[in-house]
Amino acid sequence: MRHFLALFFLISFNNGFAQKTDSVFIRQIYDEALLRGESYQNLEALCKGVGHRLTASPGADQAVIWGKELLESYNFDKVYLQKIMVPHWERGTQESAWFTDKDGERKKINVLALGGSVATDGTLKAEVIEVKTFDELKELGRAKVEGKIVFFNRAMDPKNVNTFRSYGGCYDQRGYGALEAAKLGAVGVLVRSLSLKIDYFPHTGSLRYEEGTDKIPAAAISTRDAYFLKTAINKGKVIVDMQLNCKIHPDKESYNVIAEMTGSSKKDEIILIGGHLDSWDVGEGAHDDGAGIAHSIEAFRILKQLNYKPKRTLRCVLYMNEENGNMGGKTYAEKAKTAKEVHHAALESDRGGFTPRGFSLDGTPKQVEKLQSFSELLKPYDLHIFEAGYGGVDIGPLKNGSTALIGFIPDSQRYFDHHHAQSDVFEMINQRELELGAAACASLLYLIDKHGIN
Repeated sequence: MRHFLALFFLISFNNGFAQKTDSVFIRQIYDEALLRGESYQNLEALCKGVGHRLTASPGADQAVIWGKELLESYNFDKVYLQKIMVPHWERGTQESAWFTDKDGERKKINVLALGGSVATDGTLKAEVIEVKTFDELKELGRAKVEGKIVFFNRAMDPKNVNTFRSYGGCYDQRGYGALEAAKLGAVGVLVRSLSLKIDYFPHTGSLRYEEGTDKIPAAAISTRDAYFLKTAINKGKVIVDMQLNCKIHPDKESYNVIAEMTGSSKKDEIILIGGHLDSWDVGEGAHDDGAGIAHSIEAFRILKQLNYKPKRTLRCVLYMNEENGNMGGKTYAEKAKTAKEVHHAALESDRGGFTPRGFSLDGTPKQVEKLQSFSELLKPYDLHIFEAGYGGVDIGPLKNGSTALIGFIPDSQRYFDHHHAQSDVFEMINQRELELGAAACASLLYLIDKHGIN
């Protein structure tokens, strides 16, 4: 009994000492981020010095150069490029659209072609019909759809506190609307922008076509214009004419940008942190996903600045092509599998630069339990979400049953105000929120490296 009590007190003492050590180091992480942080200035350089970064565009090429040079300036153990092949789609000249109501009155519509859309080959002019769901579309049938422009007008559900759930609830109309409408003979598609905010900014995003089905032009319409168009349709026949000048080119060579801090005792195990370097070609990609790039680089910088010596190899990946193909994530995972690399965990930041709330984990119940064990250490920094959930698009291809895939969760209320829109610019970033996010990511990297996640 005496030996058991001695062992119990020894374990308790060691656990308490470890927790105190962790607490002190995490405080140092936050001090570095908030007092001497570089995430905000790095994001400014990316947004203002490079600008938007649509995959295969000159901006994307410059972003690769920017990322490599910045990572090299911090003297990490390794910095290198990983070659990938990516799709090459161009928006062309500025899109235009109008509708004419039953009384002959004409009104301009704010639109953006969806990523991957075909062009209209001049002006496309046709009657528009409104639906909210694919079931409604199918009920109309070919007789009422053929030759028409289909207007998908399903709004994001305002009841969900987590706005990503609302986004998921109507993403299909943007991703597959053109495909489903074309099956019934439609000649074009307009999609209500996926945003809870009512304004004049259309929000773009990728669509999917299918071999054997006609490819028809598709564009997003602002939420304000969606209201005007719906009101006109309710009163009678409405004609829309629009012009899209998109171009699809052969695939092009691009790169993921990678940095490493080599581990010591478990250097063959990799802990990854990353975001995506590409953005849409409107705005500056500040929240999507410039913030994730800034978080990832800053988390690495902070740990190096604090002279942290990792047990496992830490890897920072600036992925290319998340928005319209995910070839960066897919290629990275394929090459990791070929090289037989072991990824202990992967952390992705791709939900904006707003106030940190916590993390979600796609993995085993044991891994979720381990993540939750870190909650007391991170509670003083207002992090409270530690739950099973989604990791991220870029790290998704690493899913193998053993790698913990972790998504950084900031507050979601304002994210879809700017997501894929002209308003996603550096001025919409709050410096302190961005710095807190970088500190949260660095803290979790440290805890997973020190204590493991399995």
